[in-house]
Amino acid sequence: MDIDLSPKLPQKVYGGAGGSYHAWCPKDLPMLQQGNIGAGKLALEKDGLALPRYSDSAKVAYVLQGSGVAGIVLPEKEEKVLAIKTGDAIALPFGVITWWYNKDDTELVVLFLGDTKTAHKPGSFTDFFLTGSNGIFTGFSTEFVCRAWDIDEATAKQLVSNQTGNGIIKVSGGVKMPEPNKDHRNGMALNCLEAPLDVDIKGGGRVVVLNTKNLPLVGEVGLGADLVRLDGNAMCSPGFSCDSALQVTYIVRGTGRAQIVGVDGKRVLETTVKAGNLFIVPRFFVVSKISDNDGLEWFSIISTPNPIFTHMAGRTSAWKALSAGVLQASFNVTPEIEKTFREKRMNSEIFFAPSK
Repeated sequence: MDIDLSPKLPQKVYGGAGGSYHAWCPKDLPMLQQGNIGAGKLALEKDGLALPRYSDSAKVAYVLQGSGVAGIVLPEKEEKVLAIKTGDAIALPFGVITWWYNKDDTELVVLFLGDTKTAHKPGSFTDFFLTGSNGIFTGFSTEFVCRAWDIDEATAKQLVSNQTGNGIIKVSGGVKMPEPNKDHRNGMALNCLEAPLDVDIKGGGRVVVLNTKNLPLVGEVGLGADLVRLDGNAMCSPGFSCDSALQVTYIVRGTGRAQIVGVDGKRVLETTVKAGNLFIVPRFFVVSKISDNDGLEWFSIISTPNPIFTHMAGRTSAWKALSAGVLQASFNVTPEIEKTFREKRMNSEIFFAPSK
């Protein structure tokens, strides 16, 4: 596969006093377009409001930093107002309307990863704003606005002319924003830092998997996700998605090394990854990562709601299922070497702690 898989940083798309929105461009990361995947990141300053919008793509949102409030309106449903914080994952099905608000001093940063097969531009999200200088009100004539919302002409003109912000605004002190309802989180959000662990290896790492069991809405989104935290100098076993899923990985914090091996045993990526990087593992390609001293944490989406992975080392390794004779013949080695290969890592989990 002759395609650039190297990790990339996003580019600023728009912003102002209230914050900014960045996105990864298919021109810089061609696998986005090829895999029909979009990726963006919202950063809100204190009193920053990301104006109500809907998107042409289903997404998973992950709160990278800070805390705030999110408003979510599913089609023909009442608004849900959620308190959100670092570690929260939120499934956003196709057609959902959202707004995001930061009332704290700490910057609120939210990552968006999603499927762009319904998008206007493969590999990119297109948001449609309800308000703002590029909102739907600005496109309709005064007559249409008056008749649709049963208001007089003067009111209609004020509604349109007062919308000066583009995508993100700073809320003035006189506006009372809605308070979150703790019951609205049920079934809408899952905190990956507090959820029960799916994998917990002492000295190795921890995994929380987002699927239809712990967050049913991901079934409507059509994506699965996971949060992986590697301890210092630990290794994640080489593995691949065996159900034809793409894996899109955002490095949340830390640094480390990553290798991807593809067709004909060719190493297609060997690189250092760091916080803020995004990279994509093509279907069936094998990936492995090793963290540096301070550990490595990443959030990934997988292009199926209930992904299945095959690991090439560890207790669940595919090698373990193969008979000794097949391994010996395939590697063309002695029984002693085959036994050493089989026993060294075959009783380990998918994360390997540093060798002592």
